[in-house]
Amino acid sequence: MKIFPLAALAWVAAGLTGGALAAEADQKYPSRPIRFICPYVPGGAGDIFTRTIGQKLAEALGQSVVVDNRPGANGGIGTAIVARAAPDGYTLLMGNSGPLTVNPVLYRRVPYDPIRDFAPVTQGTSYMYVLVVPPSMPVLDLKDFIGVLKSKSGQMTYGSTGVGGGNHLSGELFNLMTGAKSIHVPYTGSAAALAALLGGQLNYMFDTVITAVPHIRAAKLRALGVTARKRASSLPEVATLDEQGLKGFELTQWQAVVAPAGTPAPVVDVLYREVARALKLPDVVERLATQGGNDLVGNTPEEFAQVIRNDLAKYSKLVKAAGIQPQ
Repeated sequence: MKIFPLAALAWVAAGLTGGALAAEADQKYPSRPIRFICPYVPGGAGDIFTRTIGQKLAEALGQSVVVDNRPGANGGIGTAIVARAAPDGYTLLMGNSGPLTVNPVLYRRVPYDPIRDFAPVTQGTSYMYVLVVPPSMPVLDLKDFIGVLKSKSGQMTYGSTGVGGGNHLSGELFNLMTGAKSIHVPYTGSAAALAALLGGQLNYMFDTVITAVPHIRAAKLRALGVTARKRASSLPEVATLDEQGLKGFELTQWQAVVAPAGTPAPVVDVLYREVARALKLPDVVERLATQGGNDLVGNTPEEFAQVIRNDLAKYSKLVKAAGIQPQ
């Protein structure tokens, strides 16, 4: 009798398991409820995206999609759970720029590899930030504002939702590209940072468009520019920073659907097709784009994988240039 090494037997077993998963995917996926992990608290933008897309997946696939909120570590806790989940299509992740492309370059250790441990399905949204100041600040445009920052170098403060958040990174990129020096003040969330800005404890902030627009419309904040290469549909009168002379300034982030690495291609294809279809539905457009301030994407798994690689390179360069110390 021929004796096979344990490693060889494990390899054969893994191959058989993968084949079984692929066969199941071809024939009857999904045959039971799907768990959709959101790595953020209920009620926030990530939770809204998860529940909106989860509902449409349930309707299209004929199975329940159960949203499971697992917040913590800037999205890292929920993301790590999915990295370790069985690659069978029954555990999905609301993927986000923070845990997938910022945490890996900001923290010395994360319990997952953003490339090796996940199968990209599709990028659902892209969202930008808007530079806002209180109306009491004596500036009318970006040029005036940069002049004030430089005249008070090291004295002005800007708020964020925490180290490595999109508004923090926008502020650091702004410092680098203008040569201005400002003090970063992290808060526990957007609401707390906005309250400090409105209350006069901060001088400015890069906030998400969706949360800033009501204050801008009420004349409680003044918008000086947005961080994408094109203007926000909900703020068409506000020029991009690139348009106003900061050539190449771009910082956008995203929400997405991601599965564990090794998920059979037929399963990924089904999920991609149904999420991309859902992103075109009028009620989804209303909730995520019109009300949510997002651009809706729905790119292919291959295109989304390239977005992840590009963002990892971009944030690695920014973190080093800004001198942000690994946590």
